[in-house]
This record gives sequence, C-alpha cells and structure tokens, in this order.
Amino acid sequence: MKTLKLMERGSKILGAKYSILGGAMTWISESNLVSAMSNAGIFGVLASGAMDGDLLKTEIESTQEKTKRNFGVNIILVNPKLHDLVEVCGEKKVSHVILAGGIPDKSIIEKIHSYGMQVMTFSPSLSVAKRLFKHGIDSLILEGSEAGGHVGPVSTMVLIQDILLNLKEYPIFVAGGILRGEVVASVLQLGAVGCQLGTVFACCKESIAHENFKKALLRASGRNAVTPVQLDKKFSIAPVRAIENLGTEEFIAKQREVLAKFEKGEVALDNGRLLLEHFWAGSLRRAIREGDVDRGSLMAGQIVEIVKEEKSIEEIMETLLREAEGFLSHATLA
Repeated sequence: MKTLKLMERGSKILGAKYSILGGAMTWISESNLVSAMSNAGIFGVLASGAMDGDLLKTEIESTQEKTKRNFGVNIILVNPKLHDLVEVCGEKKVSHVILAGGIPDKSIIEKIHSYGMQVMTFSPSLSVAKRLFKHGIDSLILEGSEAGGHVGPVSTMVLIQDILLNLKEYPIFVAGGILRGEVVASVLQLGAVGCQLGTVFACCKESIAHENFKKALLRASGRNAVTPVQLDKKFSIAPVRAIENLGTEEFIAKQREVLAKFEKGEVALDNGRLLLEHFWAGSLRRAIREGDVDRGSLMAGQIVEIVKEEKSIEEIMETLLREAEGFLSHATLA
C-alpha cells in the first residue's frame, strides 16, 4: 500500500501502525478514547489539561490497562505542576510527551529525554522551529489556525510552505483542517511524516463526549468555529477555536475580569493565563460531560464543515486510507 509506505518514517517515530496522531482534547482525550485510538493503529494522546500529578498518574494507568500500544501525553507548559507531570510520565514509562501552549526551553526538553521519552511540540514560525530542533526536540507538529481548541495565529497552508518545505530533513507532523485521505497523502508527499486529526475524533463513536456536544459539532458549519477576540495584547492568551455560543461571550467577560485583576497587580501574568485555562476547562467540561451546549465550550476546528456523521475510529481510518490510496494510485497513473 502506497500510503503506508509514505507513513513509514512517522509510524516508526510514533511506534504505531499509522502515522496519524489524535489531537489532545481536554475532557475528551481520556483513557477510553486514547486507548481505542492506539488499539486501532493510530497514536492516541492523553490531554493532561489542568491535572495535577496524581490525576495524570491515574489516567495513564487506566489507559495502560486498556492498551499495550504506544500513546502520548499532552502537557500545557503554563501548568504550575509541569515538572511533576513530566516526572509522572517518566515513572509510568510513557513513550512521548507533547508540550503545548508555549515554546519549551532546553531544560524541560532535557528532563523529558532523561526518562527516555520523546519530545514533540509546536512551532508558529521557521525560526522557532529551527531553534526547537537545535534544542533537541524529536519531532514537530505544525498546527494551523483552522484547528480546534488552542491554536496559533498562522494557517496550515502557510506553515507547510514556511516550515515543512524548508525543513524536510526533520520529522514534522501537520495538523489543522485535515480530514480527507487525499490531503493526508499530499502532505506526506510534501515531506511530512504524518498528520494530526482532532475534531473528527471528538465526534466519533468511541468518544465519551455528550451526545449534545457531538450533535452541536455535526450541525455546525466552518464559519461557526471562531476564535474569541483578544482584549489586550500585553496580556496575550492562546486563541481557542470553538463553536460560537453564549459561552464565547462569557469568555470575553472572563478576560475583562482577569485583565482588571492583572492591571491592579492582584494576579501575575502566568497565573492570569492559568485562570483563563481553568475557565476553558470548566466550560468545556459542562459541554462535554453535562451536555450544556449553550454555555459550555464547544471546542472544534473549522473542519466541522465536512464532519457530518458519527463514525467509529475504524470507519474513519478505512475511509481516510481508501481516499489516500485512490489519490496516490491516480497520481501514479497520470
């Protein structure tokens, strides 16, 4: 199969049959979904979100009971328990740590490596990507602004041209606005080692997300998935793409509240950012666990435009591989 041949490099890096990662989604990327992904041959990633070490340890152990295959843990760099979480991952022999929500420094990369784990992270530009590889990261994820949840400012198409095409010698995965196999195959042909998909797995049959949440995403169009306005540049936050609802408006109000405390000196910059992270985590929980789609956060990428059916992970992968193989076979004949 031509697709699997193109995936070989990424599959070896991940220790998975397919070089496809599941995007880490707080409250969704938990032990059930992640283990189901890994058992299906793709690379599941646990979302640690605002967890402490004890909670993460329990979630990792639960996942390991359900799969013997590799999976990763996504850790947000602003989490004050960052080092504790890395230590838990190392002690539980997780294969990969994915660092998100900022640019990791060399010391945390070295700490992860000291446990024998691989480091994956994100980059918004070519210069940052070069620096990260120089500091020792094992692979990079280019996540465009079309993606759901926390996103960077630049589109997938631009990141491909700015970073991927200039750093083909390095292992790079591409994410954001990807679903069809033809696109996956094209990105692999351009030099990527694999792709990351998120929103489609949030809506899959194995996802524990509330049916209200899934239906809201399946009904939505791409233009409904928006990123809230950042109220003050000096108090920067990572944009979060979600389906617009009352919860989006409440986040604007929360920004005003945290900004006011920051300007009065009542909260430090990093603590303020963490307060906003906690808001998203709580709001997201209401939508995913309780089904409150009016006020809860409906994090999703613009790919909701074409995600219109709840499928199993196996069905999603069968479709993706069939589309990719058809595209590659046609390209060969042409």
